[in-house]
Amino acid sequence: MKKINFMLVFLCLFFTTNLYSQELPIVTSIEIKGLKRIEEAAVKNKISLKLGETISQDKISEDIKAIYKMGYFEDVKVDIEPFEGGVKVIYSVKEKPTIVKVSFEGNKEYDEEKLKEVVTITAGSIADVTLINDNALRLKSFYESEGYYFAKVIPVLKKKTDEEVELTYVIEENNKVKIKEIKFTGNKAISSSKIKKVMSTTERKFYSFITGSGFYKKIEMLQDIEKIKDLYYDNGYLKVSVGEPKFEFSSDKKWMTITIPISEGPQFKVSSLKVTGTKDKKEEEEIKQLIKLKAGDIFSKGKMRKDIEAITSYYSDRGYALASVSPDVIPNEEKLTAEVIYNIKTGDKFTIGRVNIAGNTKTIDKVIRREVRLDEGEEYSASKINKSKKRLEDLQYFETVDINQKPDPDKKTVDLDVNVKEKATGFLTVGGGYSSIDNLIGMVDVTQTNLFGRGYSLTLRGELGGKSSYYTIAFRDPWFMDKPLLFGFNIYRQKREYTNYTKDGTGLSITFGKRYGEDWSASVTYEIEKSKVTDVATDADTIIKDMEGNLITSSVTFQIVNDTRDSYIDPSKGRRHSLSITTAGLGGDTGFWKSMLDMGWYIPVFEESTLHLRGRIGWSDTLFGKKYPLYERFYIGGLDTIRGLGYGEAGPKDSKNDPIGAKKAIIGNIEYLFPIVTEMKLKGLIFFDIGKGYDEGEKFGSNIKYSTGFGFRWFSPMGPIKIDYGINLNRKEGESKSKIEFGFGSFF
Repeated sequence: MKKINFMLVFLCLFFTTNLYSQELPIVTSIEIKGLKRIEEAAVKNKISLKLGETISQDKISEDIKAIYKMGYFEDVKVDIEPFEGGVKVIYSVKEKPTIVKVSFEGNKEYDEEKLKEVVTITAGSIADVTLINDNALRLKSFYESEGYYFAKVIPVLKKKTDEEVELTYVIEENNKVKIKEIKFTGNKAISSSKIKKVMSTTERKFYSFITGSGFYKKIEMLQDIEKIKDLYYDNGYLKVSVGEPKFEFSSDKKWMTITIPISEGPQFKVSSLKVTGTKDKKEEEEIKQLIKLKAGDIFSKGKMRKDIEAITSYYSDRGYALASVSPDVIPNEEKLTAEVIYNIKTGDKFTIGRVNIAGNTKTIDKVIRREVRLDEGEEYSASKINKSKKRLEDLQYFETVDINQKPDPDKKTVDLDVNVKEKATGFLTVGGGYSSIDNLIGMVDVTQTNLFGRGYSLTLRGELGGKSSYYTIAFRDPWFMDKPLLFGFNIYRQKREYTNYTKDGTGLSITFGKRYGEDWSASVTYEIEKSKVTDVATDADTIIKDMEGNLITSSVTFQIVNDTRDSYIDPSKGRRHSLSITTAGLGGDTGFWKSMLDMGWYIPVFEESTLHLRGRIGWSDTLFGKKYPLYERFYIGGLDTIRGLGYGEAGPKDSKNDPIGAKKAIIGNIEYLFPIVTEMKLKGLIFFDIGKGYDEGEKFGSNIKYSTGFGFRWFSPMGPIKIDYGINLNRKEGESKSKIEFGFGSFF
């Protein structure tokens, strides 16, 4: 309770002595009483009344309010008494008790440790009512986010002493409420299914136990309302209104139906577009070329946003670090049109100041610095900064990578603070997989991708399958001698059962490579392998019998790659083209050459779907009159070539109709990939494959095989899984009608 007690005698004294002078007494002393844990200086800092000033009731009232706002006191009062020719002002406070224990009752689904992570109040905190109630709301929000919409949380204080209390949050969890249906009213232009696709809140599905979806979360719903508005803005509905969602519950309160009212309003078109702030006519024309939103188009906030990004990128890649674009959208409600104006402010040109590295406890600075695409003193470029971040993330050495920009307007420089958080880069993997070619595979892999913190990669791997085994030790240094040069070697042992023979080989390969710019690389690999071919039938064809025994292959492979994909694992745009040429015969028992041109494109379709086009042409022949091993040839048919046919089935065969590999090959693949369950990273695809393998005497391009089908890609926690079902469209006698292809591992 607030109190100001003026002693009666004191008031009478000053009333009579100052009746004619009308003077107020001077403050000669200020005292704080009742403090036990709070520092006196902290309270005095809130008091506006000063020594030597005349007494002021207004100031005293304000001081009481200020002391209350500190949150430490439950009572504040003021007493005034005569003191040394003036008055002493005494602020008497009563501190709030201290919480000595925080506990929970009624919680069954979540233990005390979990709930303590949710609340911010702890033992030792002041028993502030606002803080206590705020944490009760935090607990309720937590339960709501987990699906307990009807959860109740009541804080209870138990007094231990005058200065100590215990706080208990009494929780009534009630049923977990799942979303049965999300409905919309008033939407005519845009279907309910399309609206649901932009929302994070979803109906409960059979797979929701994996994704944790299907529950109402207030914050998520507020974000969804904005997403719905943006969807309408993208389709020209500038006057759309999305109301508060309404809830209906089942009788057992285990299911809810959410209804969201929408008032669409009219659709607007763009009447004209203008640009302001350009320096000259040429620059204005270049900017207009970047703008995709055109006069006559239906207005789209999404297109306008992309235009702003494109214009901003144009300037930020020319040194204008503080360039900004602010749009004006001026609707004409009579004509249902909107004028769009892009207002550009370029600011000054900047250069890169200091590049600071922080957070790396294992990785040495130069490993990080060499991936940063900007040097100190170089002209500022936002795209190069973004590229630097992506390159650092692609290293897979760090949990997080942040590049903070610190512009200095006086020096016209931008400092870059590269902050990383290390993660484990050594892995022991014991597991398995399946391939439709090799059947079951058991695998042990020990890999260190950042050896000694210098970016080296070392792998020891063993695979044992139903038809094959493979053991390898591989080393890779992507910055050999601190230059953008690749050095690597691979020692391996491989055994594989083919249809008509078995190959057992031991080999060594050494690779040197170099990157050119951001997207190009070239490499040369020398490989020597000693192989033994066994299990050749006595009635096998001569071409197979000629391989029987020991063979030494000495080969050199040249490769050039252009890779602009946005992701190695799950690309959605970009390309990957490669050309490789292998020659063998300078030493050893085998002699051949073979080349492969591999061209692939990833094209975004709509917002989440991707069209993948891939074409390959392979060519090879013997050299120096030596042997050309069948296991070095092209095997067309099966996973990754022409699905729906068996391994090597779309190529040359021996007299027993078993594949023997091709000297020439052509392969084409068209895939359309689309999301099925985004939360699970599950995608579907439909495909069309063409191709054929050819031997000598066959006309290249003749008798092409065709197949089609569908498949799935699941980027699971265990690794990528792919399943394809292919149908042979122009089947001949002896060929497969269809096949299910199953693979576990990388999609490269």
